[in-house]
Amino acid sequence: MTIICRALKPVQKLYSVWGFFLSLRLTLWPKAKTGGLSPYESVRAVNSNRPKNLDLTTIELPLPAKASIIHRVSGFILFFAVAFMLCALAASLESEQSFADLKAAFDNGLVKFITWGILSALGYHFVAGVKHLLMDMGIGETKEGGRTGAIITLVCGVIVIVLAGVWVW
Repeated sequence: MTIICRALKPVQKLYSVWGFFLSLRLTLWPKAKTGGLSPYESVRAVNSNRPKNLDLTTIELPLPAKASIIHRVSGFILFFAVAFMLCALAASLESEQSFADLKAAFDNGLVKFITWGILSALGYHFVAGVKHLLMDMGIGETKEGGRTGAIITLVCGVIVIVLAGVWVW
């Protein structure tokens, strides 16, 4: 149990720093996203007579939206995977015997599958992150550029995922 607590200390510090900056942003710019309206006023400003479609299965999302959702899901997976990988790192650095035990555990098929899943999420998140950096530089900001960027991201993501599978197995 102490190994887990020691391994999670850097994660706790990172998230407390993130929480500080988020609270600072909300304190300094509380009306930034609503155009100067309070959250209550912005909700009231929306036309309430619009039709509501609550059946998400009927909505056909464009390809860039699907690529963006996968990017968010991979980030969510990585958020929780960091804890497991830090625990594995802490166990591997504890002693020579614990490293050998961890190495033996990685011969298990389930552990290999989980490792492949984490590497797949990391690879796709990296590829999509590079696409976002290119868009920040003004490359691919049009509708056609967004669709092309999504196709390239998905193809490169599949390649990275296959390569991660080959590397793990």
